[in-house]
Amino acid sequence: MIVFGIASCKKQTIMGFVPGTGAPTITSVSALSSTVNDTSVTIVQTYDTLGNVTTTVDSNKTHQTFIPDDSTKTQGSKQNYYVIHGTNLGTATTVSFNGVSAYFNRAYGTDNSIIVSIPLATPTTGTSATNKIVVVTPHGTASFSFTTLTPPPTVTTVSTNDFYQGSEITVSGVGFATVTSVGISGTTSSATIVSQTDAQIVLQFPSVTVNTASLIFSYNSAGKTVMVTTTQVFNNLDNAYVIFTEGYENGWFSNSWGTGAPSTAQAKTGTTSWAATYPKGNYWADGFGNNAPLQTAGYTYLAFWLKGGLENYTLYLTADTRPGGFGNSDQTYPITVPANVWTYFKLPLSALSLQGTEHFGFWIPGPTDQDETFYFDDVVLLK
Repeated sequence: MIVFGIASCKKQTIMGFVPGTGAPTITSVSALSSTVNDTSVTIVQTYDTLGNVTTTVDSNKTHQTFIPDDSTKTQGSKQNYYVIHGTNLGTATTVSFNGVSAYFNRAYGTDNSIIVSIPLATPTTGTSATNKIVVVTPHGTASFSFTTLTPPPTVTTVSTNDFYQGSEITVSGVGFATVTSVGISGTTSSATIVSQTDAQIVLQFPSVTVNTASLIFSYNSAGKTVMVTTTQVFNNLDNAYVIFTEGYENGWFSNSWGTGAPSTAQAKTGTTSWAATYPKGNYWADGFGNNAPLQTAGYTYLAFWLKGGLENYTLYLTADTRPGGFGNSDQTYPITVPANVWTYFKLPLSALSLQGTEHFGFWIPGPTDQDETFYFDDVVLLK
């Protein structure tokens, strides 16, 4: 009996405490930690086998440091860590937020606390959002009122950053299911929500007067309407000088040594782009022409989307008004074009010398390995 009693005691204290056998209770919830930024510079010195020293300076002067935070919470964000305080918690078998079980390790808790992270799958709207933490032990169940916040809409990619009246942009990321409206910064107008899921929202744009704008998402979180503004800036092509979108505009046409023409084989927006073909092994220039000199006054950028060829290339800007004229081997303004992807270029007109030109485009010394076709879309001057 004595031996058995000692063994039983060890079994009960293997976690460093003796779990209670009464019904569990939850008295409060606190944040596990918070982050602060500091601007310290880290210097690391390493030595090789000969004793030579190498000094490395961390040029990133913004660091995040985690510090304890025991402030009481009644709401929290997904994937953040919280401490559940109470009694008789040491034998907890499940912890759930709005009915979704959360992972926890009892070795990091006590009979009076559980450390847990809110699961990403926790519902925050609708009938499933019960706004409850539930702890279950072999001796009972405890419930606590706690609101899991809806994450803000977060943009990872956009189909394009150009818009015009009636155009549509697909925005991808997370948190779009609860968006109720999408405003356009600098205006009182809103984009029309064509469709939406949590991962994607499709927007149609009205006519607005601003040259550039960000999106302002309004969404529901914890019973309140919250607004967040995107860091992405979108260009209003209705206020731009258009050279090519779905076709030539403002008197422009193809001015190319080879084939340069509208194509439906590829398009960044709409259904049509401008395809420029560069034959293998040749010095070649393709571009746009006009019988009237280009007037750049009042505009700031030459902008366009460009889909690369089969390899990475460097193209060089050429124009009547640049050194040597159109088609000359001027290499003073190169652009790097990645293979097989659409890349957005927004080039400052102050560096391009395009005022008064009637022909401009890009030339390439090659290509070396095969014929290449580059696709241009939404070629415009932006204010």
